[in-house]
Amino acid sequence: MGTKYCQCCGMPMGEGTELYGTNSDGSVNEDYCKYCFEKGEFTFKGTMEEMIEICVPHVVEANKDMNEDSARKMMMEFFPTLKRWKE
Repeated sequence: MGTKYCQCCGMPMGEGTELYGTNSDGSVNEDYCKYCFEKGEFTFKGTMEEMIEICVPHVVEANKDMNEDSARKMMMEFFPTLKRWKE
């Protein structure tokens, strides 16, 4: 099984369910992380492009060989494949 990513922000979810969001009934939501989805609702109400700009510094920090432009380019290709942003 491959790495599971949040279907909104693209964050790797890791092992276990600590980073998973929650449904309205309090159960675990396996598609979205706890930062993007809480109690059955998205916590972020903006556009995909706005989400990418929020994520750029985090991606650069986690990938020292990546600059802002390359991080942005990678996410502009990856995010449209995520459940939240598919059209």
